[in-house]
Amino acid sequence: MPVEKPHVYEIRIHGCASSEEALALQEPIARVLCPDKEHDSPCDVPWSFTLGDHQAGDSETGGDTAVLVLCVYTSNGKAVEVADRVRAAVSETHPVTLSEGDAERFEVLVEQYRIERESRRT
Repeated sequence: MPVEKPHVYEIRIHGCASSEEALALQEPIARVLCPDKEHDSPCDVPWSFTLGDHQAGDSETGGDTAVLVLCVYTSNGKAVEVADRVRAAVSETHPVTLSEGDAERFEVLVEQYRIERESRRT
């Protein structure tokens, strides 16, 4: 069975009241991905965070909402698994979506994967 080539995926955490709230979600989500932040080996899935574009608020809450974007470089199956773990870690008030990302926008993540993969071989 051929190994699926990795891609950049964006896991978007929606519904944050502000950029500050979105940024505050980084640490708990990071611990879901990497429970031991002092480990020696590379993480199983390379990841990074960024803020996405604000979205217009709904008619009940008014105001805009912030979006936290977790970028991962992995297979589709693993990206779905990570998105499910993130979904379980955030409350239902923060819908989570998964989509393929732009590899050029996240070149550092792709390079991190390449370097870590090479270091595992040696």
